[in-house]
Amino acid sequence: MADIEDWKALVDKEVKGRDLTWHTPEGFDIKPLYTSDDATQERGLPGFAPFTRGVKASMYAGRPWTIRQYAGFSTAEESNAFYRRNLAAGQKGLSVAFDLATHRGYDSDHPRVVGDVGKAGVAIDTVRDMEILFDQIPLDQMSVSMTMNGAVIPVLAFFIVAAERQGVSQDKLDGTIQNDILKEFMVRNTYIYPPEPSMRIVSDIIAYTSRNMPKFNSISISGYHMHEAGATAVQELAFTIADGKEYAQRAMAAGLDIDAFAGRLSFFFGIGMNFFMEIAKLRAARTLWYRVMDGLGAKQERSKMLRTHCQTSGVSLQEQDPYNNVIRTTVEAMAATLGGTQSLHTNALDEAIALPTDFSARIARNTQLVLQEESGICNVVDPLGGSYYIEALTAKLVEEAEKLMAEVDAVGGMTAYVGTGKPKAAIEEAAAHKQASVDKGETVIVGVNKYRLAKEEHLETLEVDNHAVREAQIARIRAVKDARDEAACQAALKALTEAAAASPNAQSEALRTGRDERGIPLPPSVLAEMERQADVNLLARAVEAARHDATLGEISAAMEAAFGRYDTVPRPVKGVYSSAYAEDARYQQVTRGVEAVENRLGRKPRILIAKMGQDGHDRGANVIASAFADMGFDVIAGPLFQTPKETAALALQKQVDVVGASSLAAGHKTLIPELINLLRDAGRPDIKVTAGGVIPPQDYDFLREKGVQGIYGPGSNVVECAADILRLLGHNMPPAGEEVSEAAE
Repeated sequence: MADIEDWKALVDKEVKGRDLTWHTPEGFDIKPLYTSDDATQERGLPGFAPFTRGVKASMYAGRPWTIRQYAGFSTAEESNAFYRRNLAAGQKGLSVAFDLATHRGYDSDHPRVVGDVGKAGVAIDTVRDMEILFDQIPLDQMSVSMTMNGAVIPVLAFFIVAAERQGVSQDKLDGTIQNDILKEFMVRNTYIYPPEPSMRIVSDIIAYTSRNMPKFNSISISGYHMHEAGATAVQELAFTIADGKEYAQRAMAAGLDIDAFAGRLSFFFGIGMNFFMEIAKLRAARTLWYRVMDGLGAKQERSKMLRTHCQTSGVSLQEQDPYNNVIRTTVEAMAATLGGTQSLHTNALDEAIALPTDFSARIARNTQLVLQEESGICNVVDPLGGSYYIEALTAKLVEEAEKLMAEVDAVGGMTAYVGTGKPKAAIEEAAAHKQASVDKGETVIVGVNKYRLAKEEHLETLEVDNHAVREAQIARIRAVKDARDEAACQAALKALTEAAAASPNAQSEALRTGRDERGIPLPPSVLAEMERQADVNLLARAVEAARHDATLGEISAAMEAAFGRYDTVPRPVKGVYSSAYAEDARYQQVTRGVEAVENRLGRKPRILIAKMGQDGHDRGANVIASAFADMGFDVIAGPLFQTPKETAALALQKQVDVVGASSLAAGHKTLIPELINLLRDAGRPDIKVTAGGVIPPQDYDFLREKGVQGIYGPGSNVVECAADILRLLGHNMPPAGEEVSEAAE
């Protein structure tokens, strides 16, 4: 009988000594063969600790995963009609996408959100919007997931009050609110308040829902956005589980019993194209969470189970040869289900460039129906259990994630670790490495850097009339304000500000002991008044404001009056592209071109990487800033959330040659032309404006007519983008693959 040495000898003969080891972005050396000697991961059985093989004994053989569709666009009326069509076609739960104005706590009439209203999700300004959103959708029967973090207090308050007006009490509401603010400070950036008050919001929601909404998941701890920002599987695991640990500890510090809330915590992971790594990632996550919760003293087994929703990757979708995206989503959906997810959203094929159409959403939804009904995946509990490779990957992921989590613990937990900037920088560095690998062709993307079509077919995409949506929302805000009891509304908002300014922990301690912070006994009259005012829970106060028809912007501003608003400036990583391209001829050609422009100008060519509007997704902007700095450009990384006026002012102040506007949320047709007009009005039409990101090809002509001089969509090679910028600056940059003499340069 052949042994492992015989196998090695045969492989060596077949591949003539070539090393078949695969080096992953996580730094793992993946062997071409795994045996029982490699399968060291603790297995257990499904439904039993440590839940590696699944949180239910029967898993999908007993009940398949919940099919969700993350959707929301334009107005509440449009989104409601879309939801009802999807539910009729087999969807089982709702996942609501809100527009960026809502995420950032602004009403639709705010001047900072002119280009954002209704574009990347549904606009919600009032309880009335929420009522329309769920019209004819019974909230006592439907599980509703809401992706909301920054404006989580008003959105959840609106949901509760809309249900009340539908006749549904809070205890009957089923679903999930994301409420995961820590990852916003790392990757997604749709925060409003500084970290500490943001963490209080998380704790208050956990406390309120534990008391009033026993069927509702108070938090969905998200690794998805880290995945999309470029995190490795180890980073996504470690930081997500560490976030969950921090939330649990904060809730316990606020006086909650761990077993009273832990069973309603849920998770959310992104699923990419590394098929077996993604399966192992979900298994490792369950093991890690069990160990964390057991270590925190949880007694109930449900408290130690990691239940998760998954979404296929958006960043893996490509503009080029877009029907390949159906295949990518199918592979990712299979990984999520073989990994044991509890619910799943599959992205539509056109989401690399626009919001999904009914046509593309149907394909995405049917992908899950086919897997459930035709593939046989649901017939066997944990069909990949016993795979040597899967078990070895799972063990390695657990080991490496625990090392990184120990680093988090060493500085005092995830809030403190986020404050160091280390997790954000680590994820940005991983993203830059990934992009460099794609640009060099080391990581193959079919239809993008290999097997590319000679001519691309353009997809029909969904277009939202931003101006019309905003006008309709403004009219509804006015109508709601005209009909409300203004005095009662303002009193409720004032009470919310007072609650935000209060110190709930100190007050609850005084009520418990009957003494003040110095240990001095408090008079009965003082204690009675404290008891009357004791509930300073922010969600409780916001629900009362929502009952009096306060708007989302007003509720957010009421808390901002006590907490302040948080801002940050991107700090791109350095050295990734220069090291990855050290021997690359085209890269050297571009760097010489930058030097030539520098010699002509008497300074380095200067580019402002601008993020206008309320979209905080900055992976693309950070990658461009990092790469261009390595290539020799003088890069100014602009602050997030700028208006066109602020971007123009910064461009003029810094005397830039080029503004590279990053757009991922469909505001490009409003924001970028305004920027160009402002630069022209300031007498600087010579400043080149380029656009990059999620921009449908059918919008290219519109942007060019408005004065955009370079457009770089998904799949663009970063080095070639730099070459094109040099051409805009008047340098004789040859096309890729052509040599040019140094004298000509």
